[in-house]
Amino acid sequence: MKRRNLLALSVLALLFATSSAVLAQAVEKVWRLGVLSPIVDPHLGTTLSELAARGFVEGRNLVVDVRIGTAEQMPELARELISTRPDVIMAVSDWAVEPAHEATRSIPIVASPMGRDPVAADVAESWARPGRNVTGVTLTAPELEIKRLGLLREVVPAARRIAVLSMHREVTEPAAAPLRATAARLGIRLIDLYVNGPDEYDAAFAAMGSAGAEALIIMPMPEFSGHAGQLAAMAAKAGLPTVCGSREPAKQGCLIGYGPDLTELRRQAADDVARIFRGASPSELPIEGPTHFDFVINLKTAKSLRLTISPYILGRADEVIE
Repeated sequence: MKRRNLLALSVLALLFATSSAVLAQAVEKVWRLGVLSPIVDPHLGTTLSELAARGFVEGRNLVVDVRIGTAEQMPELARELISTRPDVIMAVSDWAVEPAHEATRSIPIVASPMGRDPVAADVAESWARPGRNVTGVTLTAPELEIKRLGLLREVVPAARRIAVLSMHREVTEPAAAPLRATAARLGIRLIDLYVNGPDEYDAAFAAMGSAGAEALIIMPMPEFSGHAGQLAAMAAKAGLPTVCGSREPAKQGCLIGYGPDLTELRRQAADDVARIFRGASPSELPIEGPTHFDFVINLKTAKSLRLTISPYILGRADEVIE
């Protein structure tokens, strides 16, 4: 009996030691999230709060390494980030996703978000089953630009020359074909203007004036997000009704804001990060598009431009800023 008891105690001790070692290893695990972005990420707080709600808390079991730079700096920053061996890279915009994918085909990358079709950009084999190391969320940009043009035309039906302010010609121009085709069908001439930064805004607006622009589409470039108020004020001074890519620019003076709920997209991306931390493969996680779109009208801007917005359009808006 004593020998049996001793053997049982030994087995129990071994099981306890093994389970304790496994538990200790789980407790000691610290996850590393790399963030690659062309701007100071305005939604990083959402990412961290969503991850914390899922058990990944910065300072406890999560380390976050943020790298910010221009589009030209992205390849080098991606390589630097990869050298730190993150468990996941969250890449903000196409200008981060594509260099990160070029730099690694093994570390999981979560797009948060990207504008191009991920299959057309050759970072995924399909939306439903990416098949590679890239998953995340996308803006479905070409369809949104057509919708924005339509809304602007509803508000300013007489406009036939519409300026398009953008950046990163090498990425955005190839994806502009659907917008140009729609404009041509509607009898609208698009005036394409590309800038590299705020020091070129004055020249761009001068060019709009010289070309006789009657309205303006401000493309949702990440870099424009920090200058939305400035661009809206310049457009108002030039007498140009504007459509922008989300709710926030409309709050800062853009006439129309239409685009995905960016907070919702970031929550979806944070969920992908958490699932990968828990062992999911990015190759099996579907790439998701937006499910909710914000439509905002700034009536203060409309009044300053002496525009009358029809009750029908106001009734469709999610928010009217007065």
